[in-house]
Amino acid sequence: MVPIHVIGGGLAGSEAALQVARAGLPVVLYEMRPVRQTAAHQTDRFAELVCSNSLKSEQENSAPWLLKEELRRLGSFLLDVAWKARVPAGHALTVDRAVFAEEVSRTVEANPLIEVRREEMIRVPEDGVAIIATGPLTSDALAAEIARITGSDRLYFYDAISPIVEAESIDMSIAFRASRYGKSLDSSDDYVNCPFEKDEYERFQDALLEASSVPAHIPADNACYFEACLPIEELARRGRETLRFGPMKPMGLVDPRSRRRPYAVVQLRQENLRADSFNLVGFQNHMRFPEQARVFRLIPGLDRAEFVRYGQIHRNTYINAPALLMPTLQLRSRPTVLFAGQISGVEGYVESIATGLLAGRHAVRLVLGGEPVVLPRETALGSLCAYISGADASNYQPANITFDLLPPLDEETRRRLRHDKRARHAEVCRRALLALHAAT
Repeated sequence: MVPIHVIGGGLAGSEAALQVARAGLPVVLYEMRPVRQTAAHQTDRFAELVCSNSLKSEQENSAPWLLKEELRRLGSFLLDVAWKARVPAGHALTVDRAVFAEEVSRTVEANPLIEVRREEMIRVPEDGVAIIATGPLTSDALAAEIARITGSDRLYFYDAISPIVEAESIDMSIAFRASRYGKSLDSSDDYVNCPFEKDEYERFQDALLEASSVPAHIPADNACYFEACLPIEELARRGRETLRFGPMKPMGLVDPRSRRRPYAVVQLRQENLRADSFNLVGFQNHMRFPEQARVFRLIPGLDRAEFVRYGQIHRNTYINAPALLMPTLQLRSRPTVLFAGQISGVEGYVESIATGLLAGRHAVRLVLGGEPVVLPRETALGSLCAYISGADASNYQPANITFDLLPPLDEETRRRLRHDKRARHAEVCRRALLALHAAT
């Protein structure tokens, strides 16, 4: 039997390969690292997380929770690993990225049905079924091949990586531990918070706007930032108050020194199980490294910060999926080729895992002579794929899972619950899980 080819060993590719192997079919998983590294990865491990270490909210009846719950019910390998590698982070499922990648790699490499090939793919295999899951850092050679087989030019947007500081270098006489509104999965204070007075905030913003940036690899006129991952400098340019109503919002926090809400706050999230490093939440940026040290040491409590990793910016590549893909993630012009992960135009770790799981399952059905099954639109998975394949192709933007992607409730239910948003969300989730159960 010709094996299923999975190109890319990130979140989507790893999940897809494991799903194929679970069905008893052989799979070849191609990963170019360490033969060829990317601008953002630091290891050769599968499913290495290069930006945040958060897989978003685990608060029941939220949209991110619903997507994860559907994946759990379908047997996602990577979500199981994520739960084992979790670190404290309030209501978020946040992982020790080293433990997570090591365990995914061990699981993949130990599977006798998965053949791992460490090589850069520059051609999509002509025989059998192939899943392209090379992610936002697809090599130039393979991106050109994808452009060739899709007949479409590449699209770009920029994504960025938040800086990480050593825990011991945080001044805890100024910073304090707390979760917003006291919310936490285990009732602990999972975040370290650096509080600002107004004058400190103004000084920080001025320094941020004056800092020099790393030159873009793509001319500025063509740069397109994904809205949910805007560099901190881009947000600052939108107005003096933008940051304190965005990633630096102080809502739900009280500074124990002043016993009042700070003017603004920077939150730091635990990076690993040892709790020896923290990342600056929402502080992705593309400043030069010396500038980052200078500017971020103006944050109260970080005046002596030691940086484990500076923020970076890198190119993300994705296809114009609505013009190219079916709801089953198959290429319309070549149905034996499927796309999964961020290159398909989803944004987010869990969304990448989700498309990897679905692509793996669809590939299995194709090889066995069946037809891929489209999940109901009432489900988060079905709605995510409906967006990928059915959004406006003339102005396509990558998407996270939100309730806006799912169909509205029926008119009678909306009217009955019109004053209770929480109840409406709970009903959307109940409907989704019932639809998933009926379809699988």
